[in-house]
Amino acid sequence: MSRTLEYAPAPESRAIVDIKPSYGLFVNGEFVDGTGTSFKTVNPATEEVLAEVAEASEADVDNAVRAARRAYDRVWSRMPGAERAKYLYRIARIIQERGRELAVLESIDNGKPIGEARDVDVPTVAAHFFYYAGWADKLKYAGYGTTPLGVAGQVIPWNFPLLMLAWKIAPALACGNTVVLKPAETTPLTALLFAEICQQADLPPGVVNIVTGAGDTGRAIVSHPDVDKVAFTGSTEVGKAIARAVAGSQKRVTLELGGKAANIVFDDAPIDQAVEGIVNGIFFNQGHVCCAGSRLLVQESVADEVMARLKRRMATLRVGDPLDKNTDVGAINSAEQLAKIRELSEVGEAEGAERWSAPCDLPANGYWFAPTVFTGVSQAHRIAREEIFGPVLSVLTFRTPAEAVEKANNTPFGLSAGVWTDKGSRILSMANRLRAGVVWANTFNKFDPTSPFGGYKESGYGREGGRHGLEAYLKGADQ
Repeated sequence: MSRTLEYAPAPESRAIVDIKPSYGLFVNGEFVDGTGTSFKTVNPATEEVLAEVAEASEADVDNAVRAARRAYDRVWSRMPGAERAKYLYRIARIIQERGRELAVLESIDNGKPIGEARDVDVPTVAAHFFYYAGWADKLKYAGYGTTPLGVAGQVIPWNFPLLMLAWKIAPALACGNTVVLKPAETTPLTALLFAEICQQADLPPGVVNIVTGAGDTGRAIVSHPDVDKVAFTGSTEVGKAIARAVAGSQKRVTLELGGKAANIVFDDAPIDQAVEGIVNGIFFNQGHVCCAGSRLLVQESVADEVMARLKRRMATLRVGDPLDKNTDVGAINSAEQLAKIRELSEVGEAEGAERWSAPCDLPANGYWFAPTVFTGVSQAHRIAREEIFGPVLSVLTFRTPAEAVEKANNTPFGLSAGVWTDKGSRILSMANRLRAGVVWANTFNKFDPTSPFGGYKESGYGREGGRHGLEAYLKGADQ
């Protein structure tokens, strides 16, 4: 007789974090009042208002871009790479020193489990700054030239607020660019704490500027005539709008957009290991992952066994307080996102797919959705085609490797994929045929600052991470 382990609550203390009642903008090394309105950021696990945050107007964005241009012209682009590296190393060390504070704040503002913020997000953030600090004085060996572009306008999403900030800011600074960054309106607090870290590291004023706001603020950054480079991570819809807005200009652009990744399990895969990979692929960070393995393609001969083990594993997932160290699945980031997840899940049922949700008690307050799997899914179903961006898995079956490749590639997206098999030759063959920027083999959602990340088709263009991530912030070897 199996028994479910009972866990006593193990909450992380909020006392380490000092959330101010209101926040301004970080421009030219200082926090300043915005000239626009303000908005509230809330804790998605409780719906508690955390702080009032300034919404940057066009004038505020213009001030930030001017500050970034001055810092670029007078200080940062003229500074030897070895000196720039010292600032990046200093920032990386401070992130490590303040790691617990950053993790708790990320969990409160975003809704993700503290274990993920503490063990995945923050260490990877520090690693990116360490990694690109090492490149700052070695750009001539990267193959992309040594001349920075100028002012980088960067817009990041709410699913990995601090990690996306690091992906954007670290390579930009290493290459000698200055930055105006806008965090997502639902998760601005760790970016504002990062601004304090920039002050603590004595980063020259204007090198990093943080302007908070919603879509209008982002549009003001993208369209500003003195922004030389636009970097965006977010939805494909917004990415297309950005591409249209900068068309015909001299702006350089990188876009990391949506995904509908196939996680492919062959009959010779290590099933228990694969089940863990499936769970990690779709339920990590509540499924708020652009490269989430949201389409499970499982070979027919093992489909029943995989589903039985998957449901058994899903039943052990603990959903609840993000600050509890035992929590596996936290809160959905916003009411708007929860509504989208519910809508597409209802569509899945209406189209005839069979829905199963892990048995769990959801808290009364906040935004919650139980880990859910759909079987009997066809390629025509919306849940197999559209990005749900939540803890919802669609399961399809296949018979042959060729069928698996055809189904995996039958999507407008091309960000990532996973392959589970005991045969190394099959892994290499599948990876070569899958039209995805990243293919994981017998694992999923593994990130490293030394490895490039990015997509094909409607998942965007350009790469972030690794040596390749420098290319987006340099003028090129022949210029």
